[in-house]
Amino acid sequence: MTERQELEIQLKPGERIDDLERKGYRIIQNREMFCYGMDSILLSGFAKVKEGETVLDMGTGTGIIPLLLEAKTDGKHFTGLEIQPDCAEMARRSVALNHLAEKIDIVDGDIKEASKIFGGAFFDVVTTNPPYMTEHHGLQNPEAPKAIARHEIKCSLTDIIREAAKVLKPGGRFYMVHRPRRLVEIISLMREYRIEPKRIRMVHPFVNREANMVLIEGLRGGNAMMKVEAPLIVYKEQGVYHEEILEIYGKTKKKK
Repeated sequence: MTERQELEIQLKPGERIDDLERKGYRIIQNREMFCYGMDSILLSGFAKVKEGETVLDMGTGTGIIPLLLEAKTDGKHFTGLEIQPDCAEMARRSVALNHLAEKIDIVDGDIKEASKIFGGAFFDVVTTNPPYMTEHHGLQNPEAPKAIARHEIKCSLTDIIREAAKVLKPGGRFYMVHRPRRLVEIISLMREYRIEPKRIRMVHPFVNREANMVLIEGLRGGNAMMKVEAPLIVYKEQGVYHEEILEIYGKTKKKK
């Protein structure tokens, strides 16, 4: 993309353009709102999207997951659902920045209304990097974009899993990143709404530290059988990523 083309995408105060290191794609971010983190990157590496499939990212924020999945997979179409109008508008500008308007839609809307917005059994895959903390856990400003991204203010874990189950086609797949301390609750809710947990991977900052993230895949209407994958270790030592993390970030070529 030329400098002139970049200038046509209007940046607002506090915004910047970051390189995603995938197919030359870039993303607009604003520190005052909420910048994507490693959890979104790891989810994009964990989720599997097959050729011709349609994907919904619930609570898309900056649009990071649809952008990365479009870059990494052969999915047909990607949709990001976002309740905060400013975040959704910024995500749409990132889509335009990368000339992906035909492949990615950013929709303003409430996760609690996802099945009303899109209809039932509409998507092959649903992804989500939801708020990790309950509504009152360390909450200071309930209307701040960062608070909405981190706390269950606008939706609960129940809302997310219930609506994912409704919008997924039979046999569709659900992918989420969350905190291990809520894993029992997550599995219980998934099974309640007939999304059978199929694959789990714990993420540890160091080999001798406890997990601080969990990646989980579920199958809409699947049978009971779950695979617990080898743990994903982020750092070899302080400041030095493991090779697999570098691969997920696109900084090295994947080994064959």
